[in-house]
Amino acid sequence: MANRFSSLVLDAVDVPASARFWASALGYEQVAEEWDGCLTIAPADGVAGPPMDIVPVAEKKQAKNPLHMDLVPDGCTQEEEVERLLALGAVRADVGQGPDVSWVVLADPEGNEFCILSARD
Repeated sequence: MANRFSSLVLDAVDVPASARFWASALGYEQVAEEWDGCLTIAPADGVAGPPMDIVPVAEKKQAKNPLHMDLVPDGCTQEEEVERLLALGAVRADVGQGPDVSWVVLADPEGNEFCILSARD
């Protein structure tokens, strides 16, 4: 018997702001469900991906995430997607990657790192 992936869970000090950022970043519905101070965002019609539960915490993260998302641009270049996410509130992040890597490391407004990979066929 195996487990079934249910959702990706993200801690946030400002749950509504994180939900807005990630819904815009991923093309998800703004809020699919609300429960106990948590918000769930989920794929909109025709968008693939797991639901994301955003749960409240008392303080911002303090260290590099041991787990992160890798995102692939869909319908645009890596550079265009990076610029779009920066305009939404992401920031460039240095997690020790070298200057010759093919991905771009960003952090969401709460400091959670994620990578934008080169577009794939």
